[in-house]
Amino acid sequence: MMLITADRVLVDSGTYLEDGAVLTVGETIVAVGPREEVSRQAPPDAEHVPFSGTVMPGLIDTHVHLIFDGSPDPVAVLTATDEELLGQMRQRAERLLHTGVTTARDLGDRNGLAFRVAREIETGSVSGPRILAAGTPATPPGGHCYFLGGEVSGETEVRALVRRNVAAGAAVIKVMTSGGGLTKDGPRSWQSQFSREELRALVDEAHSAGLPVAAHAHGTEAITEAVDAGVDTLEHCTWMTETGFDLRRDVLQRIIDRNIAVSVTVSPHWRMLPKVFGEERAALMFGQVRQMAEAGANVIIGTDAGVQRTGFDGLPGALTFYAHLGIPNSTILDMATRRAAEALGRGEVTGRVAPGFRADLLLVDGDPLEELDALQRVPTVVSAGRRHERG
Repeated sequence: MMLITADRVLVDSGTYLEDGAVLTVGETIVAVGPREEVSRQAPPDAEHVPFSGTVMPGLIDTHVHLIFDGSPDPVAVLTATDEELLGQMRQRAERLLHTGVTTARDLGDRNGLAFRVAREIETGSVSGPRILAAGTPATPPGGHCYFLGGEVSGETEVRALVRRNVAAGAAVIKVMTSGGGLTKDGPRSWQSQFSREELRALVDEAHSAGLPVAAHAHGTEAITEAVDAGVDTLEHCTWMTETGFDLRRDVLQRIIDRNIAVSVTVSPHWRMLPKVFGEERAALMFGQVRQMAEAGANVIIGTDAGVQRTGFDGLPGALTFYAHLGIPNSTILDMATRRAAEALGRGEVTGRVAPGFRADLLLVDGDPLEELDALQRVPTVVSAGRRHERG
């Protein structure tokens, strides 16, 4: 049993409980309330963690790839053996945790390695956030990330790959509906990769198994096809065309009406994008995210950690992008906690500081509602009731 007392507890996205306390038993929160009241419920032998700062829910990164290393050429790491990769993935998972991430969705690896890391974390043999892994992403022959082993063609092969991932322990099914920049010799990011029939078959097979579908979708046509097929989350959602960008308002409205969550996968180095893409192109990309958020789309937080120049300690830095767009800090924190948990089907388990929820907590040195940079100062992370001190 652990009693955490603090200057304030963030009980929802914009409300503090001043001079509060949280009591945990095992991996579960059993009481939240005023310090004196909750302290009376704790037995004398409870571990007491006094803190002069903020207690808040753990962060959720909805899009990572533990198999990649975040270098300029992350695909090069695939020359390593599976055991070598597994050791590196454990280290990356621990880095996520120490950054304040207590739940992460891994959206594509090789040979089910992320499943192994997830199981090791659950048993406590390895430190890291809860990993919701997709396993091998579906892609056509020679398609985006074909080197992860998920090449399929036709409805029969698509369904078979979904079934293999389900049997291996997948928490989500990943499909590459468009090309992507990580695959230099594959389709371009704006190009669609699957037929509508193949996408519908994949979604049907996944939903029949009770699993959501995450669709990698850069191109406007791929986004439209994924929405029509009934996917549950859209990854990237950059509305690319061969000549530029085309955010289709009718498709966006369907995304909103169906509550399809949008993980736009912002790098912590987002300020460099105008130099990489040019001022005008970057402004269009930023503007599209603002338009989606202002229209009421369910935008959640993902970093795509592991891809080019995107490490596993960047989620707090990525949050500042949304502040740059004019989104209030309270909403941004909600996007990275409660809203993300609900979009991932874990809304009754994590994402809030409330009795009955998993003890996924951050002790933040400062006030993140006033200053998002306070999330760079997290001396203690509690994940599933286990306390981890940041070195």
